[in-house]
Amino acid sequence: MKTLIAAILLSSLAINVAYAGTQQEKMKACNAEASAKDLGGDTRKAFMKTCLSATPDTTENTQQQKMKACNAEAGEKSLKGDERKAFMKNCLSANPQASSNTQQLKMKTCNTEASSKKLEGNERKTFMQSCLSSSK
Repeated sequence: MKTLIAAILLSSLAINVAYAGTQQEKMKACNAEASAKDLGGDTRKAFMKTCLSATPDTTENTQQQKMKACNAEAGEKSLKGDERKAFMKNCLSANPQASSNTQQLKMKTCNTEASSKKLEGNERKTFMQSCLSSSK
């Protein structure tokens, strides 16, 4: 029983030492950056506070940033429904298939737009040609 308690205490001490080591490294890095920027007084204090409380880039943070960027781009393009879903899937994938998915997405967008304008025959054909050839 005493051995178990001793092992638990030693492992918690090791965790605290490891955490202190990473904090010290972070402090050194933030100090170096503040010095490089030649910050002083309240500006330095504010910078250090922000720097020391910042979380490192993790997979989750990167994924969240990617999601925000893709959402913003889909919003700019005014995509809805299946078009938005296809765009988001492509945008969030590890290696987006730009050429084929973009062309399919463009075709869907142009078709939807032509249908909403109730274009038929030669008008639709002309519209589709100009829509597909334009760069978005």
